[in-house]
Amino acid sequence: MEDRFNTIAGWTLFAGVVALGFSSVSAKYFEADKHHPPHKMGYEIEGVESEGDAEEGPSFNTLLATADVANGEKLFGKCVSCHTITPGGPNGIGPNLHGVIGEEIGKGVGGFAFSSALSGHGGKWTFDELDAWLKSPKAYAPGTKMSFAGLSKTKDRADLIAYLNTQGSNLPLPKADAAPAEGDAAAAPAEGAEAAADGKPAEGAAPAADAAAPAAGDKAAAPAAAPAH
Repeated sequence: MEDRFNTIAGWTLFAGVVALGFSSVSAKYFEADKHHPPHKMGYEIEGVESEGDAEEGPSFNTLLATADVANGEKLFGKCVSCHTITPGGPNGIGPNLHGVIGEEIGKGVGGFAFSSALSGHGGKWTFDELDAWLKSPKAYAPGTKMSFAGLSKTKDRADLIAYLNTQGSNLPLPKADAAPAEGDAAAAPAEGAEAAADGKPAEGAAPAADAAAPAAGDKAAAPAAAPAH
């Protein structure tokens, strides 16, 4: 009876030691694993871009050259709670934006009290500067009073800037970037095709044509054509 009790006690103790060992090993595994993010998140949120994703598509210049001004006017509807755009219009929470493209950044013409983040920025509101500003005001001028989060899509920014341009600025829009034509004839020459600077044929180039054929009546007969294979 005593031997049986000792056997049971021994196995129970052994099982406890094994369980404790597994617990310790698994804890270390999960502790180390938590520092490595999963290869793919379990749930993807629609409309949110992954970190590092780059927007693809036409360049800003191309989108601005072909901008939809009507859509830009519609987008400006998000701005009217803070800005006016009529000639000589009053300042609101933000400055009047009539003729803003070409103005000095953070100066304005209506006496608006800009934050030092903009008043000390320098430069003028060009198309490119406005594009960077509208993408993320807080990133463009840290400390700005503007609470607008920004427009993430390049096309929306181009359309809005094109509309702003029609409201008192009327600056010429940039030309669209030329897309490379398929099979462009101006392809780079093949390696070895360029002539050397000293006039010698480049390595791998075809040899120059032989001297002119002998004049008619020359006693030297022309060589026979190579036989076809």
